[in-house]
Amino acid sequence: MKKIGILGGVGWASTVDYYRAIAEGAGRHFAERGHGSPLPIPPMTIESVTQARTRALRGVAGDEASWADFDSVFRDALLTLERADCDFGIIASNTPHARLHAIRRGVSMPILSIFDATAEATARTGASKALVLGTTVTMQATNYAERLAAEGITANSRLPESEIFEMQAMIDSDFYGGASDTARARLLDFCNKHASSGTAILLACTELPLAFPAHLDDPLFEAEGHLFVNPSAAHVTAALKEALTGT
Repeated sequence: MKKIGILGGVGWASTVDYYRAIAEGAGRHFAERGHGSPLPIPPMTIESVTQARTRALRGVAGDEASWADFDSVFRDALLTLERADCDFGIIASNTPHARLHAIRRGVSMPILSIFDATAEATARTGASKALVLGTTVTMQATNYAERLAAEGITANSRLPESEIFEMQAMIDSDFYGGASDTARARLLDFCNKHASSGTAILLACTELPLAFPAHLDDPLFEAEGHLFVNPSAAHVTAALKEALTGT
């Protein structure tokens, strides 16, 4: 098995879920092949950054220079994982993937993109439209829209800033450290407001799927009349495929 480097901490609850999902997914893989207990899991190293610090270092959309310090924190973490002899890395967060083109400079270790895994999963739904939900960085950027377009899927036009900031506030208040008692209802209200029939809704902040605990390991699922794509689960699936190749 290949060794997985997990860059986590943004936020910690989704990092925990990534580790759990990888371990349980590997367990199912080997159990199905008749392996006895204890079931193997891939070797993993986690390098956790501090969310309060990375949030303070966010730059300004369109100003590359303003992101230099943010990029550096994530690049240094990936280099630490590389020095730990990880075969490939994953960032357990959507937001820094908007900067992956800069973060991975000087890093030799392959990094699995959450954009690629999510776009490929979304294509399997057959949907032609998608609504991308996430942090301000994710919703202001065009990365998801561009990658979805390559799969023949049209992402939503950029929402008004007030709506983007509402989603960020929801993430900060209802999804920090897990999903609050009101998180699911608040998220569904937002979806009902912005998602038309037949739209695939991307829960493109790794905390958002926590509102649907029964579907944490499902890249695609339906709930409350909506079709959801879980980028975290799609990313984990891609990581398991890479780590378990040949087993």
